[in-house]
Amino acid sequence: MKIDEYLSKMRGGAKSPPGVSLSEVLWSWLGSAAGIGICGYLSSRYFEPRDMTLIIGSFGASAVLIYAAIKSPLAQPRNLVGGHVISGLAGVACYQMFGSNIWIAAAIGVSLAIAAMLVTKTLHPPGGATALIAVIGGKKIHDLGFLYAFVPAGLGAVILLIVALLVNNLSAKRRYPEYWM
Repeated sequence: MKIDEYLSKMRGGAKSPPGVSLSEVLWSWLGSAAGIGICGYLSSRYFEPRDMTLIIGSFGASAVLIYAAIKSPLAQPRNLVGGHVISGLAGVACYQMFGSNIWIAAAIGVSLAIAAMLVTKTLHPPGGATALIAVIGGKKIHDLGFLYAFVPAGLGAVILLIVALLVNNLSAKRRYPEYWM
């Protein structure tokens, strides 16, 4: 391939996506406010006093997918929950094996999470952040060990999913999920 052919690929070619209605904006806002709010409340009230957490940064990206891009294959329940749990396991394992070299643990943890999600058909981009948080999250996260994959990653994803099921189906024009498995 010639360099000009290679560089021409970077121009793109598709049109940008259309705008969304105010109704879509409001439903997406409501779902994300409720989902993240519930996780945050439960975390501060019940989990943090026990040196745990129920909220991690990657849930912000999950909220974008499951409340605003609800038709995306990356936003479906299998991907949401499976992606977070599998990525959490990958991140913890890599931290435990390579934690003395954080940059190695981070690189292998994220790439292992991506490979595992692809193999298990649970690709959920925020899972990459879930794996990375397992490595760089600090003592509180590291002390959870493999529990991190289930609480906060798995349980938080399930709470976000329940809210997505309730809120996304209130509107006659929205339907979630597209499929379960």
